[in-house]
Amino acid sequence: MTEKLWPADNVIRRKVASLVPYARNSRTHSPEQVDQIAASIKEWGFTTPILVDADGQIIAGHGRLLAAQKLGLDEVPAMTATGWTDAQKKAYVIADNKLALNAGWDNALLAVEIKDLGDMGFDLSLTGFDAGELADLFKAPDEEKYADGVAGNMAANYGVPPFSVLDTRQGNWVKRKAAWRSLIGDNGESREHTLGAEGGMLSGMNNGVSLLDPVLAEIIVSWFGMAGGVAVDPFAGDTVFGFVAGTLGMTFEGIELRKEQAELNQARCTAADLPCTYYNDTSENIDAYIENDSADLIFSCPPYADLEVYSNDPRDLSTMAHDDFFKVYKGILQSTYRKLKNDRFAVIVMGEVRGKDGAYIGTIPKTIELMEEIGFVYYNEIVLINPAGTLPLRAGKSMSATRKVGKMHQNVLVFLKGSAKAAVAQLGDISLNFEATDEN
Repeated sequence: MTEKLWPADNVIRRKVASLVPYARNSRTHSPEQVDQIAASIKEWGFTTPILVDADGQIIAGHGRLLAAQKLGLDEVPAMTATGWTDAQKKAYVIADNKLALNAGWDNALLAVEIKDLGDMGFDLSLTGFDAGELADLFKAPDEEKYADGVAGNMAANYGVPPFSVLDTRQGNWVKRKAAWRSLIGDNGESREHTLGAEGGMLSGMNNGVSLLDPVLAEIIVSWFGMAGGVAVDPFAGDTVFGFVAGTLGMTFEGIELRKEQAELNQARCTAADLPCTYYNDTSENIDAYIENDSADLIFSCPPYADLEVYSNDPRDLSTMAHDDFFKVYKGILQSTYRKLKNDRFAVIVMGEVRGKDGAYIGTIPKTIELMEEIGFVYYNEIVLINPAGTLPLRAGKSMSATRKVGKMHQNVLVFLKGSAKAAVAQLGDISLNFEATDEN
């Protein structure tokens, strides 16, 4: 038995000028779609021949013809439908388009493929999806349940999506940070002549002074603390965490070595009638002030070794050689384990520091090691992206001279004492909606 030949069995090149569009073709092609087809042909070549009848009239491929004309092609691949009735040709003009439209998408798999293409640096417009469609593909439906069972927009539940990267450059973050700064009034006055002052090493961050980001403090209290609980900071070098924790309903206790800073912090919180207590002492004496098993949240931003020197006091970690820094740092960090209740979280904000040889001294891995050594579980890592500040002015020179990249992030290390499930049950639901509270 002789098999019937298909049009695709015989593909030849035909002159573009010889092809005749079907006058009653009901499928339309906008200029934008023709541009897409043309771009596809430029990227991959002709992958689907134009289908014509014996007289050269197009049955399928009108859009490809228009794209070929736009590209100035002289010839295109074509195949001929021989022996078709007029009814078959008319019907296929419609069926060729409609059958493709009847297909659907597995959006989950599509999103995976699109993400992979994006990671490869491929021009996603060549897929035929526009920017709006791609955005919709990766946007969770408003009424869909998330994996944690909370319906609605994540930002409406958690302030910002609870991802491992937090970007402080986003508009809502910047606006909220300014509002907190205005409310707190801490502009780093007691840190004059430190490296965070104007022109110093950290001057590109937080408007020239190395202050804790209040929006980060708000997020940490909301995600890992609890209203009515006790928050403890063994390195309470500014007013921010105490003020934010007190405002959000936590009782705050902090230790600060510099007398003028401790008094300033206390005065600000007292003026706002917040339940905050700042103790003026070295954090090595934490046992004299904070009871064991009393804290519901440990949150602190310790000195980044000697990156920013805060005082001339030899007890100040920022004045110590790196070996001495880590010895004292270990004792203070590990003391927080005794102070924290079981089934609670400890959060440490830390940045990496370079030694005199230009290599990192390992503040991040050593912090993790010290916390795990005493019994904490290393539970979450969050990268906090900071504004570039003056970094663009310095990064090129550093890269050219030493191949060092400019650093514009901090590490937020989250540790767990006890059971996460029990902690969640005791801390309660998270409710942090920046938009709703901004209106107030």
